[in-house]
Amino acid sequence: MTALVSFEAAARHVSFKNAAAELNVTAAAISHQVKSLEADLQRPLFDRHHRGVELTETGAYLMVAIQRGFEGIDDAIGQLRARAPKAAVTIRATTAVSSLWLTPRLAQFWRAHGNISVAQIVSDTDQTQSDCDLSIHYGDITQETGICRALFHDQIMAFGSPGFATKHKIESVTDMAKIPLIHLDAPDTRWTNWQEWCGALGYHGPLQNTHQVNNYVIALQAAQDDMGAVLGWDGLSDALVTTGKLVKLLPSGVASPKGFYVKLHPRASGKARLVYDWLAGA
Repeated sequence: MTALVSFEAAARHVSFKNAAAELNVTAAAISHQVKSLEADLQRPLFDRHHRGVELTETGAYLMVAIQRGFEGIDDAIGQLRARAPKAAVTIRATTAVSSLWLTPRLAQFWRAHGNISVAQIVSDTDQTQSDCDLSIHYGDITQETGICRALFHDQIMAFGSPGFATKHKIESVTDMAKIPLIHLDAPDTRWTNWQEWCGALGYHGPLQNTHQVNNYVIALQAAQDDMGAVLGWDGLSDALVTTGKLVKLLPSGVASPKGFYVKLHPRASGKARLVYDWLAGA
């Protein structure tokens, strides 16, 4: 377990030194733990350079697996918190929607309605939402039953880090065939993929299948770390663009075939309806 914790910190920071500072150990201790894990797996997890380290393909794969494990823990904790007596309203959302869209807005909500306790249940599986008052979905709202309201339905754009954009000089959709792409391979998302996106803009040729991840937050982080281009929504990626962590690689995008919406469940209280109305107007 110590080796996995050390590896996760080193992979997240892409630095043994920074991982050591976070865990309050020496960089040599981090290096030793990573080497013991590499020996056990009989595969290198990092490429070592004189100016730092870089994840190998095996290392990136292990990092994704560890992140998925953390998500499962977060899901369990979120459900326990949602069932606590102090939680007046519970909302279920995916990891991406929770971190990029919902949490910042709940911070604003609490400033205006500090007397209402709200708990999030974070899960990337679109299962029956019987354990919550509200749930946020990506899909066709016209196919829903019950009370729902649209949140946002906007353009899907290609994003990359500022350094990545400078290095690759992307001028048209055909240039996407020449660059590393981050592909999201997650169950039940039904999100637009690179082939569909490029096809909608007129390019139907081959594309690079460079990086595959099964979590959208990890995909965005990989893009920020210069690993490749990633697809995203204006509404969901706005904060990353505003802070300069990501830039749009092309000025044009593709209209999202579906939208994000919030659903009010039958068990919801008057306080839950207030949160529902507030989110729909946020």
